[in-house]
Amino acid sequence: MGMRRPNRAEGEEGRPKLSREKLTEAAGIFRYIRPYRWPFIFGLALLFISSLVFMIFPYLAGLMVDVAQGKAEADISLKQIGWVLLGVLIVQGVVSYSRILLFAIVSEKGIADVRKALYQKLVSLPIVFFEQSRVGELVSRLTSDVEKLYNAFSITLAEFIRQVIILVAGIAFLAIRAPKLSLIMLGTFPVIVIGAMFFGRFIRKLSRSRQEELAQSNTILNETVQAIQAVKAFTNEVFEALRYGRSIEHVVKIALRYARWRALFSVFIVTFLFGALFFIIWQGALMVESGDMTAGQLIEFVVYTGILGGAIAGLGNFYTEILGAVGATERIREILKEQGEVEANPGHEVEKVALTGNIRYENVHFSYPTRKDVEVLKGLSLQVNSGQKVALVGTSGAGKSTIIQLLLKFYELDAGDIRVNGNSIYNINTTAYRQNIAIVPQEVILFGGAIKENILYGKPEASEEEVIEAARKANAWEFIQSFPEGLETIVGERGVKLSGGQRQRIAIARAILKDPAILILDEATSSLDAESEKVVQDALNKLMEGRTSIIIAHRLATIRDVDCIYVIDKGRIIEQGTHEELSLIEDGVYNSLAKLQFEPI
Repeated sequence: MGMRRPNRAEGEEGRPKLSREKLTEAAGIFRYIRPYRWPFIFGLALLFISSLVFMIFPYLAGLMVDVAQGKAEADISLKQIGWVLLGVLIVQGVVSYSRILLFAIVSEKGIADVRKALYQKLVSLPIVFFEQSRVGELVSRLTSDVEKLYNAFSITLAEFIRQVIILVAGIAFLAIRAPKLSLIMLGTFPVIVIGAMFFGRFIRKLSRSRQEELAQSNTILNETVQAIQAVKAFTNEVFEALRYGRSIEHVVKIALRYARWRALFSVFIVTFLFGALFFIIWQGALMVESGDMTAGQLIEFVVYTGILGGAIAGLGNFYTEILGAVGATERIREILKEQGEVEANPGHEVEKVALTGNIRYENVHFSYPTRKDVEVLKGLSLQVNSGQKVALVGTSGAGKSTIIQLLLKFYELDAGDIRVNGNSIYNINTTAYRQNIAIVPQEVILFGGAIKENILYGKPEASEEEVIEAARKANAWEFIQSFPEGLETIVGERGVKLSGGQRQRIAIARAILKDPAILILDEATSSLDAESEKVVQDALNKLMEGRTSIIIAHRLATIRDVDCIYVIDKGRIIEQGTHEELSLIEDGVYNSLAKLQFEPI
């Protein structure tokens, strides 16, 4: 279900080989530019025209020389050639401007649609997908893949077609204008250019190796700086210096190898590429001397040859970029083909389902998809009646958070069922179902915008009066008013500008605004100081009124008044009852925990 992890160096080795099947599959991404097909078609037509117009320049350059020497075949003056050249430049400019603008419309709008489709798919995917993929790597990969696709739509595809047109038209011009010299050129020049392309590809591999090794040394540097306290506490300064030194020496070794091959490549270019070019010019000069060719035709031929050489080299580069774009479409299509758990299309409306919170776990067996060999819940059954407050207690790893995650439909069960209002939660539309649930977690993550935006996350269409009322009930309105910008105060990334207690109260206000039938409190006060805990607990008590509430708690003082406490151990319920009932079980687990927390040492 997760994405294929890319190779450490996804360069030539990681690119797919072009085949008809690969191209057919990659062409599927073109459905995103189908709405903009007419600008695309007109752009291609203008591309064809501008490429052919461009091929007139070498002919005009040669013709000017022949006219100046009085050896021109056509009856035309230099002034007339100047006017023709000016007209060609104007046509070329207008056509190129229009073509670039049309392709920009296609690429910008098409890629915007791809980005929106990818984002909608990503947010609709189940939790399992993100657990099986490195999220940072996933975001980075998608960003660079979409960028490759953007370049393919906006530049690469057009330039590849342009180079093909120039190559075909150039060879045709040369074959007509100078057939004998064309054969010499076609017998030598392309071989040298293709050789240079392969040589260049090898050097790019070495360059990538150098960059990778440099990145490795930078990783060591980052790790050392971030963990500098550990380095100093364990007196490992010398160890780290030696480790970094070895890495840098390895960089130097690869860099010198890269430099040697780069020097050889420079020799190759000067000796063979320019040698071949001057050999062709020399042959042309002999033909001019013998009267088989005019000086203008020679200039025309040399310019065409240079253009063809550039086209051949360009085709190699653009071919490589197209391979990269094909690989990018594969990874993008992998994401788009994933099965989402909800519909994230903004135009899609879900029929609401009203639940009262009558929850029943029936012989639930569960193992996380990423570690199927470890069974977390082992035949667990429990009942939470509508309006009840129920607490889950147990040591870390007992399965408390798993019970909550299953209630939120984050995972599929291995066996058993979870029913709400008598219906299996897997038979209820996921979006409609989750609209009945709110959670206040231990570690509140706020979005980087304003306080108001974070509260509105519980009910985006709520009015400002509703937001203020929710903030009052959450005991948050007082501290919000103390800020100069009030509700518009920016909380910073993940809410870093607020204290832990303030973040908790914002989360409670968000839950109050949502007005859920089922409320989940996941150790909501465990990380707060005594003063903040009192204020937050008061807000939580208001929030729990009249709702089915499930509380995960380490501090037993916060759950003394709940209707039922379930003690979880190794995926099973080992005790259940009220605080008073469980405290009477002398050798009970709950009683032991209560003694540790309530009795003075």
